[in-house]
Amino acid sequence: MRLHVPLTASFALSAALLTGCSHPTKPVAYQDIESSVYLRPNEAAKGPHALYTYDSNVDWHAYHSFMMDPVAVYRGADAQFGKVSEAEKGELAIYTDNQFVDRLKQHFEMVSLPRPDTLRIRVTLTGAQRTTAFLSTFTKMDMGGMPINSVKSMTGGEGLFMGSVSYAVEVFDASNGKLLRAYVDKQYPNAMNFKASFGPLTASKRGIDKGAESFVSSLGR
Repeated sequence: MRLHVPLTASFALSAALLTGCSHPTKPVAYQDIESSVYLRPNEAAKGPHALYTYDSNVDWHAYHSFMMDPVAVYRGADAQFGKVSEAEKGELAIYTDNQFVDRLKQHFEMVSLPRPDTLRIRVTLTGAQRTTAFLSTFTKMDMGGMPINSVKSMTGGEGLFMGSVSYAVEVFDASNGKLLRAYVDKQYPNAMNFKASFGPLTASKRGIDKGAESFVSSLGR
């Protein structure tokens, strides 16, 4: 189904695309994250994913349980929340906590006290971008934006005017506090994901879903 809009709207969209009004952000090595001193640029990073990382030599299969710190909202000066309100930050933090816990519980036992096989996981929400109402949907259907989004869809790029989420993950050995892994990441839906273009936080939440799935997969599960 084609969305019909006034000609002036098409001109406005074209002008927005030409002047670069959709400015994707890149996560940084957030200075107030505890593990930031260990983070290094990831030369193997693809796009904005895991731009900064730290990894130790660890056998993830030696761990069978986990503890999850409550997801925190980052308050450093280098946070990247744009126009996201405090209420929306809280909503995204709760959603992040639920998604990470739900996926981890499919492969690990959740415990309240550390054991020798327990991971302690800390996720900090460091940034988010709201989906731009109307424009995000329109660019998936109109010839002004659809070709650009189609290419971004195939290459893993960020959709025009689509929301996103940035966060830091830190993984510790719960029994001794040793840092095992840390990284900062940015996630967002496929550029042609039509459903994710509705609602200011829908795309950010889809990014959280992808981030939780990617994290558990990185633990060999």
